[in-house]
Amino acid sequence: MTDEKFLQAYELYKKTVFSVIYSYTKNADDASELSQDTFISLYTYDGSFDSDEHMKAWLIRVAINNCNNLFRSKKHLSASPIPEDLPSEEQHEPDEIIDVVMKLPEKYRIPIHLFYYEEYSVCEIAAILELPEATVKTRLKRGRDKLKKTLRKEDWL
Repeated sequence: MTDEKFLQAYELYKKTVFSVIYSYTKNADDASELSQDTFISLYTYDGSFDSDEHMKAWLIRVAINNCNNLFRSKKHLSASPIPEDLPSEEQHEPDEIIDVVMKLPEKYRIPIHLFYYEEYSVCEIAAILELPEATVKTRLKRGRDKLKKTLRKEDWL
């Protein structure tokens, strides 16, 4: 990969990679470090990509694998607060709803993040997470149900 293509990819996907990793780790320092690792993997990758979407999906998969490696390597507990400036490509939701999403269990939080914030289809999420489509649909439904329940408790709805 040329330096120019790498820099373009970095500028295009740095927020996406960071937010995916942050949704796993809930720690800005870990997310920053793992984002760097993810882009180092891209820089040293010898293969090619069919499209920009293929590269984006590959980066997300590498980011998730890096998170899983972090959790395997140590019992990772994060007490750091959610940063005020959590990056995302579009901020349609109030900060309070993002906070509620971030409190969901990982198996619901990641599909919801990929579906609503990264705008991936169920089929694409299934491929990225290496899960059956039915599992992704179930996790999206259960995640939405948990969000509704939590938001009702907080008198949001």
